[in-house]
Amino acid sequence: MTAPRRTLLPRLAAALTAAAAACALALTAGGPAAADDATAEAAATGPWLTGYWHNFDNGSTTLPLSEVPAAYNLIAVAFADNLAGVPGGITFNLASSELGGYTEQRFKDDIAAAQAQGRRVVLSVGGQNGHVNVTNATEAANFADSAHDLMVEYGFDGIDIDLEHGINAQYMEEALRALRSRAGSDLIITMAPQTIDFQAPSFAYYQLARNIGDILTIVNMQYYNSGSMLGCDGQVYSQGTVDFVTAQACIQLEMGLRPDQVGLGLPATPQAAGGGHQSTGNVIAALDCLEAGRSCGAFTPAQPYGPIGGVMTWSVNWDATNGYAFANAIGARLGTG
Repeated sequence: MTAPRRTLLPRLAAALTAAAAACALALTAGGPAAADDATAEAAATGPWLTGYWHNFDNGSTTLPLSEVPAAYNLIAVAFADNLAGVPGGITFNLASSELGGYTEQRFKDDIAAAQAQGRRVVLSVGGQNGHVNVTNATEAANFADSAHDLMVEYGFDGIDIDLEHGINAQYMEEALRALRSRAGSDLIITMAPQTIDFQAPSFAYYQLARNIGDILTIVNMQYYNSGSMLGCDGQVYSQGTVDFVTAQACIQLEMGLRPDQVGLGLPATPQAAGGGHQSTGNVIAALDCLEAGRSCGAFTPAQPYGPIGGVMTWSVNWDATNGYAFANAIGARLGTG
């Protein structure tokens, strides 16, 4: 986006070298059989239309949570902050002065009102400018404790992991499992990795998603602000196309994630990202291709996967500048609005 977040880290060359192994492994490591695990505790109640809500003014528009369209049944509040003096800890600071005097109490009331409508609200950790390090047992415990404290204080349903400057899969898993043990089985855990993060099984996000599959709600890959990437068939695809989405979603679908744990992340408007915007028609075509094997481009999955987890967009605020065209079209396709 041209807004200040979600820029691709300069790891593409190394990733493309390593990704051939990922393609081979993904096609043999679990695949559709894993999607039949009906006993998985993290079964989604989606499909989800996830929208990021800005706790800041970046020139798009600002709005209270109460104005987020009902089609967005999963709202990701962007973003948590580092908790000073507590390594790995997070906090949340409502930017009232940037949001027209939006108060803490009204914010909490709006979260409760969205939940009363059957929607969910999570706190996103990271973004382009977010640096939260969870690299040892102490930091993992601090992350879990502080995240749970925020859930209790504000009513958040869970956490979104959007750390774009690297994660430690071992200790982030430890943190999320500790949080789950405190928050219970209703905890929502989402992730928003960049495309490069799933180009090889050795990459941390790939490992984290695979290792927490039993408690993971959904992975919303950012199919934007990206260079060309390898799909699960070993072919190179460029952003801005249906194939770019479907051929990479295939990696997640074949690595062992259930279809309901795989979401497609796209910018709501061209202004919302530095590159990779696609029409809502393309997003719907990607859904149709993955779910039913129709409307595909050059890449077609070996077999349809059935309903996947949904769609994510950066962001609700950018969508508002375009009359909520993204929410209207994608919400109608997913049945969320």
